[in-house]
Amino acid sequence: PAISLTYGLAFLLVSLSLVGALVLLDLGALVPVMAAGFLLVGPMLAVGLYEASRRLEAGLSVRLADVVFVSTRNISQLALIGAMLIGAMFIWLQVAGWLFALFFGAGTIPPPAEFVPALLLTSRGLALLIAGSVAGGLIAFATFSISAISVPLLLARDTDAVTAVLASMRAVRRNFWAMLLWAWIIALLTAFGIATWFLGLAVIFPLLGHATWHAQRALVGDV
Repeated sequence: PAISLTYGLAFLLVSLSLVGALVLLDLGALVPVMAAGFLLVGPMLAVGLYEASRRLEAGLSVRLADVVFVSTRNISQLALIGAMLIGAMFIWLQVAGWLFALFFGAGTIPPPAEFVPALLLTSRGLALLIAGSVAGGLIAFATFSISAISVPLLLARDTDAVTAVLASMRAVRRNFWAMLLWAWIIALLTAFGIATWFLGLAVIFPLLGHATWHAQRALVGDV
């Protein structure tokens, strides 16, 4: 528990640092967009938690160094999936930028005090909110499909990134409704954590990381 909490606190500090940077740059309105992008790369950020779960399952000791410096033969394959997830994040950021320009015009993003009322109380703001939610949901689920179990699978087996991604997609397809529910749970818990000024993520992120490892172990027979 102490190591998981330390991991969660580190994740919290990184999140708050990014939020602080956006606020200092007068880009506070981008916090939800960046938070959604951060969620897309979450499976890679949880690698240390997967490793902790793997070691506990194998009856091995778990030290902070084991979690921070994950040792695996598949490091290059993990990096490949990481590149895919970072690519998905940049696609989302680009789409979000296009949608903002479409509904609000090409210009600087106003501060939250101006942007939030415009987003919630005007027709173009509501249209942007709906379009962004649909586009973000599609990108998020596509990303979830390739990463639901692929990252922990690379720690559990000596396999490659393509095989792991295909296995993840098959697991999502064969257990569609259960995996859709799991995706919603992840999204809702993450949203709750963000709503608490990211404080809740210090606990929620480690819990989701360990749960994802066990989900992979339960689903591995289906792929």
